[in-house]
Amino acid sequence: MLIKSRRDFLKAAVTSVGALGALGKFGEINALASTSAPYQALVCIFLSGGNDGHNTVIPITTAKQNYSLYAQGRQGLALAQSSLLPISNGTDVYGLHPLMPEIAALYNAGNAAVVANVGMLVQPTTPAIFQAQNLSQLPPQLFSHSDQANQWQAAIPSGTVSTGWAGRVEDSINSQYNSGANFTPIAATAGCGLFCTGQSIFPASVPPTGIALLEGTSSAARAAAVQQLMQFDNGLKLVTAANSNFGRGVSYSVALSNALKNASVKTVFPGSQIGQQLQTVAQIMSVRSALGLGRQIFYCELDGFDTHGAQSGTQDPLLQQLSQAVGAFYTATQEVGTAANTTTFTASEFGRTVQPNGSAGTDHAWGNHHFVIGAGAASGGALKGGQFWGQFPSLALGGPDDANTRGTIVPTLSVDQYAATLAQWFGVSPAVVPSIFPNVTNFPTSNIGFLG
Repeated sequence: MLIKSRRDFLKAAVTSVGALGALGKFGEINALASTSAPYQALVCIFLSGGNDGHNTVIPITTAKQNYSLYAQGRQGLALAQSSLLPISNGTDVYGLHPLMPEIAALYNAGNAAVVANVGMLVQPTTPAIFQAQNLSQLPPQLFSHSDQANQWQAAIPSGTVSTGWAGRVEDSINSQYNSGANFTPIAATAGCGLFCTGQSIFPASVPPTGIALLEGTSSAARAAAVQQLMQFDNGLKLVTAANSNFGRGVSYSVALSNALKNASVKTVFPGSQIGQQLQTVAQIMSVRSALGLGRQIFYCELDGFDTHGAQSGTQDPLLQQLSQAVGAFYTATQEVGTAANTTTFTASEFGRTVQPNGSAGTDHAWGNHHFVIGAGAASGGALKGGQFWGQFPSLALGGPDDANTRGTIVPTLSVDQYAATLAQWFGVSPAVVPSIFPNVTNFPTSNIGFLG
């Protein structure tokens, strides 16, 4: 909408408090804080819908199981062993989905790791606890998309939650690492819910097509007119707050737009949805100095993983898009000089059943496998790549890790532990971790160890 009058502005302001509020609550900047620490970035890729980890990472020959046990449980969804891309974890051999050669190459070079069997937990849990339905010991609404996505992003499984763990992480370190910033430390290239929201830190939405100024503010005269409208105050607190939020929104939009004029990322990205999102992240990283940011978190999303029917035709191209985009992004981080200081990780609300349903698909389940991508020691980074972290579960239907008889795998690592490991690498003090992840003290460790 082109803003031409005060009436237009008031209408836009009142209806945009929610949207522009995401650009308005950045908290007070501590001008005295300073740090010489190197730039670091966390990049979350949320696989929305519940990715089927069982056809993403497959056991071939391991100490506990082999391909035949996988094939028995997977039935018609089993991938041919000859098609798998082999990766090793010590003497155990696994295979990645055949359309993921880029991630397989990163893993084999020590620049990617697998974190096995992660899920939302209140405390360490067993199939017996699930079967007894001891609800106080289980996350509520375990197999609900919306509930589990919110719990995953908040890292708090119960109660009313208004912030996400990324937002709380930035709340805790923002004054230390981003004291001179002229842009938010959290940016989302897709709709970001709780994950990005803190008490004083809220995200900016940067579409993959690039940042654009609010319509009507692209010329100096129009920007001045909008600024005059924003200074209008009739005493209404709601309008005054909206004026402030709108002003900050324009300010951050201008800062990013100006910085991106000097962005130069030559790495070729695929034209897929996730490819374009990660290209935008790389462009923002390339202008990090101009934005004054020392710690950034990015949220990207690849949708479509709710594969109840005809799973192979849906999941296969999505995993291919993910792998191609991640491969290009790692190359881009090398180009812009952040490879050793960028950790990319996958997330998804839950895993899926080992056993297929009657529609050549899978149903909502629990534990899932995730990738962490970043420079390993040989490449100058902190990732302990080329290996698995956590316990890879038995895929036997009704077996020791199955919550029922369909392969609903009980997680052995909690979201809290996974996220807290990332947060500590990012600069959060171990002493502060329990305030960000309240349930992490229920588990043996808050640091899984995949980042040095």
